Order: sequence, then structure tokens, then C-alpha cells
Amino acid sequence: MVSRQAPLCGLAAHCLCFLGVILLMDASARPANHSSTRERAVNREENEILPPDHLNGVKLEMDGHLNKDFHQEVFLGKDMDGFDEDAEPRRSRRKLMVIFSKVDVNTDRRISAKEMQRWIMEKTAEHFQEAVKENKMHFRAVDPDGDVLPAKCPHRPVLLGRVSWDEYKVKFLVSKGHSEKEVADAIRNHEELKVDEETQEVLENLRDRWYQADNPPADLLLTEDEFLSFLHPEHSRGMLKFMVKEIIRDLDQDGDKQLSLPEFISLPVGTVENQQGQDIDDSWVKDRRREFEELIDSNHDGTVTMEELENYMDPMNEYNALNEAKQMIAIADENQNQHLEPEEVLKYSEFFTGSKLMDYARNVHEEF
Repeated sequence: MVSRQAPLCGLAAHCLCFLGVILLMDASARPANHSSTRERAVNREENEILPPDHLNGVKLEMDGHLNKDFHQEVFLGKDMDGFDEDAEPRRSRRKLMVIFSKVDVNTDRRISAKEMQRWIMEKTAEHFQEAVKENKMHFRAVDPDGDVLPAKCPHRPVLLGRVSWDEYKVKFLVSKGHSEKEVADAIRNHEELKVDEETQEVLENLRDRWYQADNPPADLLLTEDEFLSFLHPEHSRGMLKFMVKEIIRDLDQDGDKQLSLPEFISLPVGTVENQQGQDIDDSWVKDRRREFEELIDSNHDGTVTMEELENYMDPMNEYNALNEAKQMIAIADENQNQHLEPEEVLKYSEFFTGSKLMDYARNVHEEF
């Protein structure tokens, strides 16, 4: 009996091995999922030491591009991952109607601009809380042991929890493939570090941002709160101003420190291969033109000042939240009653969730 089972076990092992190869081949043959949200999640994990280009709930990316996921971020909050392309449609419709019920505070089966404004502020606060949690983890990654600095009494050192620029610089260069020991030794011995031109430029920009996040008295040591401002400038009024200055610097072509419509709808230098590639991207230009004219240029004089851009980008600006609420309602308000109804939210589910949920009319009463 034993002699008969041995070859059978061997055969089973070969079958399992063969099946594993087939599954691996199948997985590698599937098309890549180009969902920007998922790509950002991966990139954030790989480059957690760097301030992210994308900030949840903020209208512009750090490089001046429009945040195309903004409406989903402020409508779904932490539930964004629950509406991916692979999700079962009926379950997604039900989840969307649960969200509808939460937004609809007065339970009249209609979402008003005020209700949507309140919801946008609530979901933005969720993203803030998530950034604070992530910051704690990244702060410890840069300085896992903490810094013990002497207090006024030399016999009682105090754990202050500060990260130095050199500590951050080491971690950053290690993330770029440099040896931690070699970088640390070079910094300690005040030796010149051999880095490529692109990395050096990034380091200089990061150092400028580090200075901005370092509250007086400036000592190049960041507390956990200051480190949060460094990674997430939307949490700090001063850093928000700095981010606005950087965006205007990148887009401002005539040097007047404000943006005209032609400047805003032109891609930053170096982001497209040629002028023809920029000219044919009509939807990109159309989106930016609408954003400039309807939301950013608040006094409609044809130019955007630093103050206007700062107000537009401030995620906790209640006036902006109300404007966004009205805009979001207008996208799906087919019966023009200035409210959103369940059928409209389901029909325009791709705008609110990033996913198309079919059969919205037939299923709305089942899901609500």
C-alpha cells in the first residue's frame, strides 16, 4: 500500500507545481491595472521618504497638474479602495447608496449643496487624519531611536524627538541606492557626496522645503509636527504658501508672479515630448480652462494671484467646499433641481467612485 501511494504523491506534487506555473503565467499575461490610486499607493510605499506629489483632497498636484481623482477623494474618503474595477457591481451599488444616505442628513432622498459641503469637509478631515498616522510611521523610519538632547540640567537628558537634515539626507540617498554606511561616513567627515545631477537638484529642493518646515528658531531639526508639514504642506498655512509659490514659479512664464489663463493651460516645461503632443491634448486644456475660469480666478479678472491660488488649494476652505459641492451636483443634476437624487448618483457613478455601475435605474430601489 505504501509503495502505491509514493508515486501518487509524487504525481500530485508534479501536478501542483505545473498548476502553479500556469497560474503565474496567467497572472503575468493579464493587462496591468493603470488605476492612478493604486499606482500612488505602491509609489507611496516605495518612496515614503519623499514628500508625495499627490495629496489627497487637494485640488492640484505638487507639480501643478490637476488632481483628477479629487472628486472621488472628497466623496469617498477612506472608502476609495472599495470601488475598484474588480468589485461586484451589486455590492458597489449598495455601498454607494449607503454613502448617499449618510450625506443626506435630513433623509429627504435628495442631497443639497449644504449637505455635500458638510460631507466634503468631513472626508477631507479623514484624509488629514490618515496623513498624520502615516507621518508618525515615516518620522520613526527616519529616526527610529529618537534624539536625546541635553536639557538645562546635564544629569537629566530629555527625549525631544527631532529629526536632523543629515538623518533625512542619509535615508533619502539610501532610497536612491546609495550605501547607508558610505553616506553617513561622508556626512560625518564633511566629505563631498558623489551623486548625479538630478539627485542633487532634488536634494536642493528638499532642503529648501526642510527650511520652510523648520519653525523658528531655525535649527534644521524637525519635530514630528514640522515633519508633517514637510511631507504634507496642506497641513500648514506657511507650507501651503510655499507650495503655491513653487507651482507659480513652475508655470509663470513672464515672471509677474501670477498666472494668466495661457500660462495655466500650458504644461510645465519638460512634461511633454513636443509641442504637438501638448496641442492635441484638448481634454487636458479644457479641464484646466474650466477650473481656472470657474473656480481659481475668484474675481474673474483673467489672472490668478498667489492669494487666489492659495485659497483654491486650501483643503479646509469652507467656501471652496461649497463651490465644489455645487459643481459636483451640477455634473449629475439631470432634472436641474439643484439636488442629487439616488438615480443621478448611480448613473454618474464613474464621476463619484471611478467605477461604472450598470443598470442604475432598474436597481436603484433595490439598493436604496
